[in-house]
Amino acid sequence: MSEKNLVKRGSQTAKSGFRNESDIVLKFNNWKVDHEAQKWLSIMGYPIDEIEKVEAIKLHGYKTDVQVQITIYLKKAIAAENLSVKLISNPQGYNQVDKRWVDKYVEMWEIPADIVKILKLFTGEIPPAVKSGLKDKRRTFLNEVGTDDQVKVINFFNKNKILVVSDILKGRDKFPAGWMLVALITKAESRWVLKSINYAMNVFADGEVRITSRGSLKIGKITMQRKGGDGGRDSAKMLQFKINPAAIFEE
Repeated sequence: MSEKNLVKRGSQTAKSGFRNESDIVLKFNNWKVDHEAQKWLSIMGYPIDEIEKVEAIKLHGYKTDVQVQITIYLKKAIAAENLSVKLISNPQGYNQVDKRWVDKYVEMWEIPADIVKILKLFTGEIPPAVKSGLKDKRRTFLNEVGTDDQVKVINFFNKNKILVVSDILKGRDKFPAGWMLVALITKAESRWVLKSINYAMNVFADGEVRITSRGSLKIGKITMQRKGGDGGRDSAKMLQFKINPAAIFEE
């Protein structure tokens, strides 16, 4: 199946283009006349004829990059939904979904000390003891550590796969994501798909835990790598997780 047809599968064409997260907020707030917002609310399980008011705001600093909180006033109740928005222009592009220092992940996942050391070698927080033969003298790729250490890393993330995927996609702060809206925006057309976060987690967790030929870690469809960049500042040594949001169109 071609890339174009793959994206069309299970998605819907956007009747009116949206360029950013603020446009998504505006669409929800104009739900009475916006047919796409009505579709989104219906997918979330809200009968349109029972809604009295919808208030959407854009959140920053929560899960994930940008999140929209929707408060829905029904005739007999009030409900709130948290929407993780992923706007992409390339079906092969990648999107960062979480980044932190290794020690923060240690707190979250109780990572054993021997694996912590491997991860800090991977990010460059611990410089390599022997620099000859390494692809990058500042750090050690996962395929450059010993076989036993590679197995330890794979086994840890295999055992804790559900926890890891939940934390980096859904989050455990006061605004955990309940839905994921992915929109592919091109000059020709815009397409979108809206799925529950549990559905999205199943999609991105699907697949084995393995070390790639480039020396990073794959957890299903999620890539774990050194953040890099940042003009060489220390923040380049953080650990980051990335996904290709377009993968959700396949399902």
